[in-house]
Amino acid sequence: MKARFGLLIMAAGLLLMVFCESKKLDPYKVLGVDRSTSQREIQKAFHKLSLQYHPDKNKNKGAQEKFAEINNAYDILSDEQKRKNYDLFGDEKGNPGFDASTSGDHDGYTYFTGGEPGESGFNFGPGGQGGSKSFSFSFGGDPGYGGQSSFGFGLNDIFSNLFGGGKGGGSQFGGFGSSSRSQYGGRNSDKSILSVNSKFYKKEINDRGMSWLLLFYSPDLQGTQYYESIIEEVAAPLVGALKVGSVNCESEEASFCKELGVHLRRAPKVYVYSYSKGESGSLVEYSGDLDVKGLKSFCRDNLPKFSKGVNLSQFKVAAEAVTLPKVMLLSTKKSTPVIWRALSGLYHKRFAFYNAEVVHDSDPSVRALGVNSLPAIIGWLSNGEKVILKSGISVKDLKSAVQDLSGLLENFEKKNKVASTKTNHPESGDNHIPLLTGSNFHDVCGDGSPVCLIVAFRSSKSRDNLQTILKSVSQKSFSRKQTGVSGPRTSISYSLLDATKHQSFLNAFEKSGFKSSQKFLVAYKPKRGTFATFQGDITEEAVENFIISILNADVQFTKTKQKPTLK
Repeated sequence: MKARFGLLIMAAGLLLMVFCESKKLDPYKVLGVDRSTSQREIQKAFHKLSLQYHPDKNKNKGAQEKFAEINNAYDILSDEQKRKNYDLFGDEKGNPGFDASTSGDHDGYTYFTGGEPGESGFNFGPGGQGGSKSFSFSFGGDPGYGGQSSFGFGLNDIFSNLFGGGKGGGSQFGGFGSSSRSQYGGRNSDKSILSVNSKFYKKEINDRGMSWLLLFYSPDLQGTQYYESIIEEVAAPLVGALKVGSVNCESEEASFCKELGVHLRRAPKVYVYSYSKGESGSLVEYSGDLDVKGLKSFCRDNLPKFSKGVNLSQFKVAAEAVTLPKVMLLSTKKSTPVIWRALSGLYHKRFAFYNAEVVHDSDPSVRALGVNSLPAIIGWLSNGEKVILKSGISVKDLKSAVQDLSGLLENFEKKNKVASTKTNHPESGDNHIPLLTGSNFHDVCGDGSPVCLIVAFRSSKSRDNLQTILKSVSQKSFSRKQTGVSGPRTSISYSLLDATKHQSFLNAFEKSGFKSSQKFLVAYKPKRGTFATFQGDITEEAVENFIISILNADVQFTKTKQKPTLK
């Protein structure tokens, strides 16, 4: 009995020592801020101290305990209700100390109370009117040594840390067993960070075109609050290009984390759902120092990269062998702007994205496109028609910019569907075989076109007949494999030319027969600067045979006298 009483006295003495120290744990003092400090300043102070004392970075004695204190202090002050309770009562739960009508900070002492109904709390602070110091303590629950105190730890926890072994086990912080876990461990994600489960991931994240910054955590891991605060600060300026979520790798989501290849050990992990490595998205783990600058840079690097950087003066629309409508951003930025990268992810299956750096809006290449103010977005419909979507773009923030420009792309897509419908129905009268002019020659017959088939006419009657023939031929596919010769498919562009208006253009080729012919056919290879002519009766079958002969190398090509140009 005496031994038992002695142990109880020892435990009480240890508790008293703890609470003598607890008067120093004013959360404001722990973070080094004033009571009037804003949430922003509290967050900054927390970030700074967390970096300094994080157990993974600071191996000095006492760093772990200090880190736990910092997390506990931030947990109180970052929550407005807890902070208000602390300011009023000296306790974040709203339980008053000796005097509920005064501040929780009484002459430098902090009041702590706790316990469920029927349990006694522990109060430490000034006494009554006499000013003498007084304290009291008691344990709720089982009166035995394993009883749970109002502080969230039992006697077994104390003894196990003092003597080793026992039920309590040891905490990695060297504290009171499970108390450090319950006090400083991970909490549920802040409501500004969306909770993600396997169903949501598969429906809203997987290959949806948006990059996500994801926190994988477990409630029993240390420092989750710190991870959350860093993630929130990184994501704030990237709203619109980046979404944020957290996955609890405990309970029902444990198998989901395992399925994704995420295995937690000592700390939470941060991943970005990235599109930087291909068409499909994938999780990429962040392994750098957990600070705002490093993580923000990592997020930027892993935003979608579906936009192709091009040199505007050398860009030829016809050379880009894609069937999707094309959109290009003109700006003074050397690298692809974040806004454009975000849009290229969201719409990468619906548009072909390009971006070009230009020094000034007076650049001849910019003027040639009809753009008079930068930044600007230009689109090309599937039939080659150019559309200026917007010039002189100004934005107030990333989120609204992505929304506004998404609207532009949606409208452009609708316009392209209308144009495609007309192209696929020749009876509509739409002329989808382009008539060569000075403005479209480089797009149709530029260096990007392996073979440009030019059918010339001298009368409107001939034009209508030739257009019908080319429409039919252009819908057929020709390749060397079809003719028994192995090799890749050769792209052929088709066009019409008014010979009465562009005789100087024809002078680049041989003049023989051109003046007297009402209609004739020229096959031009822009890169090689060579051509071949057909002057017989132009029928659908004759044109097809001429193309097959070209692909089989049965037609002799001649060097042009000069590089053909249209004005």
